[in-house]
Amino acid sequence: MTLAIDGWFGIGEDGAYLIGTRCAACGTVCFPPRRPFCPNPHCGGESMAEVRLPRRGRVWSYTNACYPPPAPYVTAEPYTPVTLAAVELAEEGIVVLGQVTGLTVDDLDVGMELELTTGPLTDGPLVWMWGPLS
Repeated sequence: MTLAIDGWFGIGEDGAYLIGTRCAACGTVCFPPRRPFCPNPHCGGESMAEVRLPRRGRVWSYTNACYPPPAPYVTAEPYTPVTLAAVELAEEGIVVLGQVTGLTVDDLDVGMELELTTGPLTDGPLVWMWGPLS
């Protein structure tokens, strides 16, 4: 099993998880993980600790991608539209974009709770995705 992006997510005994970083000085949480400096412009922190982010969040916004992205992105032939959701991790104060599996735009609503999972990209590697609660 190959992960699409090393160091951004993992798969544990209880499922997929996102890897973020938290500033030791101000508590700012980032995804994707950042090092060595805090991205908060009001903080001079230089210590970012790796943290597992929550597996559940609420839909902040969503859409579908009806047209295939341009090269070098690999798409299936024929292209099948995908659903995308921006999911808010409220306690961390961030929104994480990801493909949605098992649901379409007709199934989604702003505020709906989703859970992190994984799925393969067209060319094989696994990527994080948002899906219905298990």
